[in-house]
Amino acid sequence: SPSLRAAVMAAGPPPPLEPSPLPVFSEEGFGDKFLRKTRENPLVPLGCLCTVGILTYGLISFKRGNTRHSQLMMRARILAQGFTFAALLGGMVVTAMKSKK
Repeated sequence: SPSLRAAVMAAGPPPPLEPSPLPVFSEEGFGDKFLRKTRENPLVPLGCLCTVGILTYGLISFKRGNTRHSQLMMRARILAQGFTFAALLGGMVVTAMKSKK
């Protein structure tokens, strides 16, 4: 009914003439993002460093002809990669749980 609409419009404040400004987000650089992500899940960079260290040591052993030690390091590298992957998945689960709350 027209009289009801007029009463509702008269009761409320008039709509704003200018749209409200959108929030402005600062651009996050690579270094800032890396530090934030490292603070959120420090096990992932730690796992990456361990993987690279073990891989490097295994390649040095291989180059020196110590095949037994090289094979051991390659197996250790697989374990370090598994740890890194598990840390990455764990961090994703924790982040998803936080966003649901």
